[in-house]
Amino acid sequence: MRVTQGMLANNSLRHISNSYGRMGSLQDQLATGKKINRPSDDPVVAMKGMQYRTNLTEVEQYKRNLSEAYQWMENSEGGIEHATQVMQRARELLLQAKNGTNSPDDLKAIGVEIEQLNKDLQGVANTQVAGRYIYNGTKTDQPPVDGTGAFNPLLNDYKVAVSKGVELEVNVNGLEAFGGKIGGAGNTLFQTLQGIVTDINSGTMTNGDNLLSDLDEHFDNMNAERAKLGARYNRLELIEDRIGQQEVTANRIISDNEDADIERVITDLKMQESVHRAALSVSSRIIQPTLMDFLR
Repeated sequence: MRVTQGMLANNSLRHISNSYGRMGSLQDQLATGKKINRPSDDPVVAMKGMQYRTNLTEVEQYKRNLSEAYQWMENSEGGIEHATQVMQRARELLLQAKNGTNSPDDLKAIGVEIEQLNKDLQGVANTQVAGRYIYNGTKTDQPPVDGTGAFNPLLNDYKVAVSKGVELEVNVNGLEAFGGKIGGAGNTLFQTLQGIVTDINSGTMTNGDNLLSDLDEHFDNMNAERAKLGARYNRLELIEDRIGQQEVTANRIISDNEDADIERVITDLKMQESVHRAALSVSSRIIQPTLMDFLR
């Protein structure tokens, strides 16, 4: 095959253009710190990157869900803690009313205080977090205690997705915490307190022992709910640790897949610059003046 001057010149120009392209790619990697800047650079890396980023997005969403779960549990724990203190005070007042040495005015004052404690507990049962009632199951837009004092909480669980395929109950069962006997019928805590007020106002305290027994049972029920909440909180902390590890792993995998090896890129760029300068030098000798240059 006959090789002409034009063929040599065209090949030299094509190789110089390709050299510019390789240098441009290396400079892009150096500027962005990424192996690729468009899917066409490496479709395999691009596809894997999409999958890895989807996993990372899921992990980040679960972390946001964990924050919501913590918010519900900690506020539920705070409400139960306050409620137990109120019940302890109501029990002290009931025992004081039962000792038989109180004057009618003393009994009236005790009754007024217990009535106020009852209203305070109703406020606890209607606790809201971000505008949602936390003791009313999934019916978070309505209070479990209505304006008349009736207590009708929804019994289903409010669950939050905290990991792939894992939903954790984050609420406290309002009926078991503030209601009657666990697994059976009985007066709610608010009805028991109102019964104490009625018995105290009667001045006879004929039902004091039964009311004290009911109040103690409510106290046990609330402690049982608090224990279950504590167990779920401990599990939530374990899940948080696992999600944190998954986030670190996901970020590392994305980095391994997409991030450029800066030291290698700099070395390759220096080598490519040397090759490019050599190609320019050789091409300047190959592309010699032609007869047409002399005729101009």
